[in-house]
Amino acid sequence: MKELARTLKALSEETRLEMIALLLTHEELCVCDFVETLGLTQSKTSRHLRYLHAAGLVDDRREGLWVNYRLSSSLSKEQEQILEAVSLAIGDERKRALDERLRHWLERKAQRRDSAQKQTS
Repeated sequence: MKELARTLKALSEETRLEMIALLLTHEELCVCDFVETLGLTQSKTSRHLRYLHAAGLVDDRREGLWVNYRLSSSLSKEQEQILEAVSLAIGDERKRALDERLRHWLERKAQRRDSAQKQTS
């Protein structure tokens, strides 16, 4: 029962629901991807992700200075069922809108990376 309460509390905030929606359709995202897609500060983004992590919904992976997040590899059956329901409840239109914002950010991110690599070459 405690896990169920923690899970539902973690999902009781709109920003965290948007983060989960993004992770349901993208294998792994960097904190900066959430910052740019959702228009949040880095500190607010990290706080929301820590909340999801503490509830056992996401795993994190460090890559140098970067922290990447993905849905937890050890979700309980109940958590999986809840996330399936969340995905349905969010709806395709909202997921498409989030994916579109993320896609625009990822394009800008790639352009910045390419530009930086050309400058160092």
